[in-house]
Amino acid sequence: MTADLVTVEVHLAPGLPGWSVVGLPEGAVREAKDRVRAALVQCGYDIPAKRITINLAPADLPKEGGRFDLAMALGMLLASGQLPRDALHGVEVLGELSLSGAVRPVRGVLPAAIRCHEAGHALLLPSENLLEASRAGAVRLHAADTLAAICQALQTGELPISAAPATAAPESEVVLDMADIHGQSQARRALEVAAAGAHSLLMTGPPGSGKSMLAARLPTILPRLGHAEALEVGAIASVAGCFDAQKWGIPPFRQPHHTTSAAALAGGGCDFAQ
Repeated sequence: MTADLVTVEVHLAPGLPGWSVVGLPEGAVREAKDRVRAALVQCGYDIPAKRITINLAPADLPKEGGRFDLAMALGMLLASGQLPRDALHGVEVLGELSLSGAVRPVRGVLPAAIRCHEAGHALLLPSENLLEASRAGAVRLHAADTLAAICQALQTGELPISAAPATAAPESEVVLDMADIHGQSQARRALEVAAAGAHSLLMTGPPGSGKSMLAARLPTILPRLGHAEALEVGAIASVAGCFDAQKWGIPPFRQPHHTTSAAALAGGGCDFAQ
């Protein structure tokens, strides 16, 4: 839920041309060199005929996903002198690259934006993640759809600041409401008391008695989340890849499988067993 700062270092050395990525990269990160190479060629940039070493620091932190692609490509251009050396001063970079040079969205953008806001840095990210990152607060955001557009902006001076698009409520969304429930007066009363007093609630009964129906509508009578609570819930959804800007500030509802054990619901562990 918190973003660790990763520094992408690119070194060009004499020798046989080749690429190596170090710093505990997993499979998707190791494959980034092929995506980066194709994207740079498609955008008209040269690949240095040298021994290329890309270090992802800190070295003891495992790296996963395609979020480092854009940083690697820009680091390559900076190291080879194809972009001004101070072009990305104070700017953090996130984004996955396609073979055509398009910048694809990634997971975990909201925690990264929160960290950038705390550090006073700007964030360069895919356009599809712009709305999500804007929830972090007054962080400077630079969004782009292609690597070529980013490089052109860096060559001409400065990245333009991007404003988050306005959100609109989906037309076909099915909204649950406690008013949909007819009968179940005792259960509804219990839900209202639990919601008003922030109490825990345990419902038992045979299948089909309405437990899931009641539980799914409990968030509709809960107060909206505060800013810190919304950031925490949004960060979890961002890392899980299911962030939805339409549900910002709404208490989340999760429905575990009916075979989930009591230990799994409570979190498990030795303390629970004792």
